[in-house]
Amino acid sequence: QVQLVESGGGLVQPGGSLRLSCAASGMIFSINAMGWYRQAPGKERESVAGITGGGDTNYADSVKGRFTISRDNAKNTVYLQMNSLKPEDTAVYYCNTTDYGIRYWGKGTLVTVSS
Repeated sequence: QVQLVESGGGLVQPGGSLRLSCAASGMIFSINAMGWYRQAPGKERESVAGITGGGDTNYADSVKGRFTISRDNAKNTVYLQMNSLKPEDTAVYYCNTTDYGIRYWGKGTLVTVSS
């Protein structure tokens, strides 16, 4: 059974930084693409960043140049480094993967950007 566990969320001031982590288990991590999504209050869940098993990355326009996704296959973990945070980045951030055609989500970690 695939499990994804996010951590690293919290309260940060505008302009600050946070690093989110997502620990995966129950799958061959190194070959699976991984993604970060977020859902702000009253809004739909949206894609933030993705990384393939080979390390290719993609980003939403709203976070390009500020967020960096990376993975450590030895630790079965994907990261999201978030810099220059803005109040509009406030959301629950979710880790995502697809394994044998089944989509899996973590329970999310809350990021609040506020002064």
